[in-house]
Amino acid sequence: MAGQLAFVVLLFAVGYVALTENAYTPASPAQLFKRYFSEPQQPRCRTFPGDADWPTAEEWSEFNKTLGGKLIATVPIASACHVDQFTPYSQSECAAVQNVWGYPETHYQTSSSVMSAWYANQSCDPFTSKDAQCVVGTYVQYAVNATSALDYQNTIAFTKAHNIRLVIRNTGHDYNGKSTGAGAVAIWTHHLKDMEIIDYNSQFYTGKAIKVGAGVQGFEADEIAHDNDVMVVTGNCPTVGIAGGYTQGGGHGQLVSAFGLAADQVLEWEVVTGTGELVTASQSNNSDLYWALAGGGGGTYGVVLSMTSKVYPERQTASANLTFLNTGVTQETFYGVVETFVTTLPSILDAGGVSIWMLLNTTFLMTPTTIPGGTKQQLQSLLDPVIKELEANNMTYIYNIDEFSTYYDAYQTMNPPSNVTEYQLGGRLIPRSIVESNSSALVAAMQNVNNQGAVISGVSVNATQKPGYPINAVNPVWRTAAIDLVFGTPWSYSDWDTNVANRRIMTDELLPPFEAMTPGGGAYLNEADPNQPDFQYTFYNENYAVLRTIKDKYDPDHIFYAATGVGSEYWTEMEDHRLCRTF
Repeated sequence: MAGQLAFVVLLFAVGYVALTENAYTPASPAQLFKRYFSEPQQPRCRTFPGDADWPTAEEWSEFNKTLGGKLIATVPIASACHVDQFTPYSQSECAAVQNVWGYPETHYQTSSSVMSAWYANQSCDPFTSKDAQCVVGTYVQYAVNATSALDYQNTIAFTKAHNIRLVIRNTGHDYNGKSTGAGAVAIWTHHLKDMEIIDYNSQFYTGKAIKVGAGVQGFEADEIAHDNDVMVVTGNCPTVGIAGGYTQGGGHGQLVSAFGLAADQVLEWEVVTGTGELVTASQSNNSDLYWALAGGGGGTYGVVLSMTSKVYPERQTASANLTFLNTGVTQETFYGVVETFVTTLPSILDAGGVSIWMLLNTTFLMTPTTIPGGTKQQLQSLLDPVIKELEANNMTYIYNIDEFSTYYDAYQTMNPPSNVTEYQLGGRLIPRSIVESNSSALVAAMQNVNNQGAVISGVSVNATQKPGYPINAVNPVWRTAAIDLVFGTPWSYSDWDTNVANRRIMTDELLPPFEAMTPGGGAYLNEADPNQPDFQYTFYNENYAVLRTIKDKYDPDHIFYAATGVGSEYWTEMEDHRLCRTF
């Protein structure tokens, strides 16, 4: 009861307003208590546009006033491609949108557009006919351009009061539909861009650290780190936000073998919980929430306002790119070279390196392999077996290797642009033991995936828990993995039935052989099949039961929902994408 009363006082203090017959006036503590804690607390389904209890235009307007005008009604960015209610049809404007649709900037600069076409659900697709639908659909109805904890708190209070679905959004980099939702309001964190390099001092760590707002993206963190002669663990795609689902889900990248996953770097979080309370979570304060946020998945325990993480002194870095084709050789020879590459991975990881690569049934691309602190000579010796086999078979290849004075320079030079992924994903973490003892079976299974028309992405890291690092909620399978193996089935903008079938193929045909090969294993929750059976164990392993207890503690009314996130089994998306309680 004390906690409930504290929350009521908090809501009253931040000025939550309620609609009366003639004017908008602050709600009293008694009114707030009745609103939030009378039984039943939650209807079976979230309120949906068109429902009788969906907020009126006046209520939305008043909510916007409490936010200082930060409420954004969604207008789909492809509306010029259709005869619709938003903007006039324009062939030239539509062509311009189509030309940039594959660039992350097209989507992350908006408050609603998502990069995963499946979750856009052809709501307003630039590649369908001009007479096809253009509706808000599965995009969020509104977004709050949040720039403070108060914006978070007001949004949580409003969506609670009206039983509206709430999601958390930064860039829209999201393969599992966590950052969008039909009938939802989004807390849009994208403009929380404060960041600084600080001297951090606690009983657990003393040294340089970076504090970033929830909207900071990888390239922005890398730039300030470089300016201060330090490095920060960020993703391979520079436009991904680092304080959200990336780090909260684990977070791999080119510095992981040297320093650990992004989740391993976190010193503290500032977060607004499901009860509207602004708290700091660290190893010494709200340590259970700190543990959960560091690897236990984003979008479900609270809304992160800022994150403080370790940084490391800059160092020279060796990096290499390699592309080779199957031109003029048999598939047996082609995949034989792939297997040789796979067998080099343990040595690369032991040297503190990371290898990022892609495999099709005609092409292999390594983009790149990097050793922070390594030399060109060292990296060359590790890759020599692959290069020698390519030359022995007279295979076509392109190879570039160099040594850089800083990691930042290596990343900027050797890392190709990362555009929108137009594939439907599934994945599996491959343990080092299989790479070392059964590489032939692993490569044969990969070839089978390619033969079925799917592409393979590999991120090879050593995410072993480093000495002195905090225990966190990262899936324990990461600690023995050598490859995060991700499969992608093609996306069709013209044939929705094919897309549905390809999702089924991923779950029923492509993943099972790898699951059989890795019993008791798991997958990286940020790059996985959204229809993964037993996702609780596969994504969270033995941590799931504790994570759900923490979820219930900090979000007792389950305000936060994220597909395949902790506690998501409480909810089901209906055929119209309305969110309803499962039990």
